[in-house]
Amino acid sequence: MGKYVIQPHTRLQEWVAEEHGYFAEEGLDYEFQANGLSSGAHATSAVQSADSVPVEVRKGAFEDMSDSRSCDVSAACHWAVNAVAAAGSGKMWGSAYSVTPAGIFVAPESDLRRPEDLAGVDVAVGYHSGSHYATIQALEPFVRFEDIKLSFQGLPNDRVRRLLRGEVQAATVFGGQYYVMEQLGYRKLADATFAVGFLVAGTADHEETKKYFRALEKAQRDIDLQPEKYLKYWSRELPQDIAERVDVRRFGPGERIVFEPYTKEMYDITQRWMNAHGLLDLDVDKESPFNDVVLV
Repeated sequence: MGKYVIQPHTRLQEWVAEEHGYFAEEGLDYEFQANGLSSGAHATSAVQSADSVPVEVRKGAFEDMSDSRSCDVSAACHWAVNAVAAAGSGKMWGSAYSVTPAGIFVAPESDLRRPEDLAGVDVAVGYHSGSHYATIQALEPFVRFEDIKLSFQGLPNDRVRRLLRGEVQAATVFGGQYYVMEQLGYRKLADATFAVGFLVAGTADHEETKKYFRALEKAQRDIDLQPEKYLKYWSRELPQDIAERVDVRRFGPGERIVFEPYTKEMYDITQRWMNAHGLLDLDVDKESPFNDVVLV
């Protein structure tokens, strides 16, 4: 059996588990695979910082996972994981999910001050990714669906850079990038907190996967008790040009893993919402059996 390949999700838990030896304690022979979501020091940005005109990037978490990630376990918004698993590219882990802080931000000097002001205004998001779906869900109480306008501006750090340079009026970001915008005084017009799911490859060993989650559960407990000890890891998730603007010791803990079932009701509600909004054109049975899609 080869190493269990983990693709972290720009959060703290994997780093804490590694620091304390929780993976080794569980007997997991593992390695990390960079995911590129943060465009960090070891990843290439999908939208180069020299660009002056926003160019849409129509590829996101759904496409990445559909192409079969070369890892045993990874994560993305629960909408995308739900849809990818329904389409047959891996299975959704049914014994845990996480929740990440997210928000729609504008510049401090912006004339946009309420969620309603975003009607007809392009909001920079990632295509078929958490920020895409979360923005729609966050704005629907304030703006008619047909008036919600999105601009697909690549990875989270790409959107941060565009907002900092004034190239977009509004952007949705989550996790570490959420704290960057908050610390730099950018105004949050709407909260867009969303759930994140885990995608397990069809070839992943089930017992090894359970070891991974047991290690994360220990790490989550550490973060809950003393988050200030682990905020240093945000520096690992940010590229230098953004990291040098902020003090990560002032950040929050970000994504929190919930070790509770991702239930059939949650799955069905998510499928119905995506189908009702026409967000993905999937060639699958709209009533894909929960037990065939989610590992319970």
